[in-house]
Amino acid sequence: QVTVVESGGGLAQPGGDLRVSCAASGSLSRLYPMGWYRQAPGKEREFVASTTGEYEINIADSVKGRFTIFRNLGKNTMYLQMKSLKPEDTAKYYCYIDIITERTWGQGTQVTVSS
Repeated sequence: QVTVVESGGGLAQPGGDLRVSCAASGSLSRLYPMGWYRQAPGKEREFVASTTGEYEINIADSVKGRFTIFRNLGKNTMYLQMKSLKPEDTAKYYCYIDIITERTWGQGTQVTVSS
């Protein structure tokens, strides 16, 4: 059984920075694709960023240039570094890990951008 836990959300001011973390644990024999989605109140969940392994990274156009994703070397632990935050970045951020054909989600961590 695999579990995914996010942490590090909170309140940030517009223009500020915040980092959220994601740790996957369980029967993980190698690096697996991981990524982030976010969901704001009243809106659909949207893709933010993903990494297929150690090198390939995909970032949504809406956050490109402000957000980056990276993971601990050789581990299924991932970070989303967010810079120049905007109020529209306010959402609950969800992490996932893909193992073969199964996607496991975390419970999410709230990010609020407000002055």
